[in-house]
Amino acid sequence: MAREIAFLTNPTSGRGDGARYGAVATARLRDSGLVVRNLQGRDADEAQDLARASVADGVDAVVVCGGDGLVHLATQVLANTGIPLGIIPAGSGNDVSRYFDLPRKDPVAAADRVIASRLRTIDLARAGRRYYVTVLAAGFDAVVNERANQMAWPRGQMRYNVATLAELRTFRPLPFTLDLDGTPLRVDAMLVAVGNGTSYGGGLRITEGALLDDGLLDVVIIKEMTKTKLIRTYPKLFSGTHVHEAEYVHHRVRSVTVAAPGVVSYADGERFGELPLTVTCEPGALAVYA
Repeated sequence: MAREIAFLTNPTSGRGDGARYGAVATARLRDSGLVVRNLQGRDADEAQDLARASVADGVDAVVVCGGDGLVHLATQVLANTGIPLGIIPAGSGNDVSRYFDLPRKDPVAAADRVIASRLRTIDLARAGRRYYVTVLAAGFDAVVNERANQMAWPRGQMRYNVATLAELRTFRPLPFTLDLDGTPLRVDAMLVAVGNGTSYGGGLRITEGALLDDGLLDVVIIKEMTKTKLIRTYPKLFSGTHVHEAEYVHHRVRSVTVAAPGVVSYADGERFGELPLTVTCEPGALAVYA
């Protein structure tokens, strides 16, 4: 019996790449003998409902064609089910696809990863009933995400760079209160990032060294620094060499509570929740075609 997959598309991802790549990938998947159930919601809630209904119907996998936001949506449905996630990258940031070295401009090659069906099981981060794959942004990075999501131009990583420069004008360090596996910590910081994976924002390797399957979260604190130094340090996030800065602090924990006044956190590029939040690691919670 042929495998059946639910294929969930965000046609607006990447300014239309979602629709274009989705059509190409669907044809490739069907040519390989897979049964493809096309799903496209009018909004995120309907898309998630369609994916959840397909899982209840017994599909063998859910494949998304879009960016990290669509991966985030599917993760809420697939967490701890054992049903695999496939990814056809078609977004602006595509950090999750970077984790698995998926081809980001070749939907046929990405579809071939689904056809090959080689699975990798990874951890997820969980806060309440919500999960994420990449990194929780809480602080300056969250403020940048908020601004970037309101911008129609430019595309891709440059949008985050422009948002960063815009927010630097007024941002001040925040008083954070943390609980790291039961150990309290108070610190004035530019940001606190809680990583399941290594990067966010289209390749910013904020939680350099994080592993997707170690059962731990990587908590990075960037303590107070001057705006001039923050500007100088920012490019180092692309290579992960910011870890050598004096203001960089790194903890590995199973659970962390993060609190700071007036901060709305982001995860997988999506609005995630107001602080305080308690985030825990859910080992082996998601299977991915990788």
